[in-house]
Amino acid sequence: MDLDEFSPRKPDDPLALLKKQDLDPLSVEELDARIAALEAEVARVKRHAERAVNHRASADALFKR
Repeated sequence: MDLDEFSPRKPDDPLALLKKQDLDPLSVEELDARIAALEAEVARVKRHAERAVNHRASADALFKR
């Protein structure tokens, strides 16, 4: 699977800009902070996706009656 498949199509999209950022000037502490922030964002997106799945399942159950 190619990660570019998940990339936004707009060049000014925040995710596209994040992927293009030069990491060389960052210190180890800055890189660790970036990793922590990205991990927190991944967790937030996963929670949102789980809520969406649960919402869909609830709607499906309601309308199958």
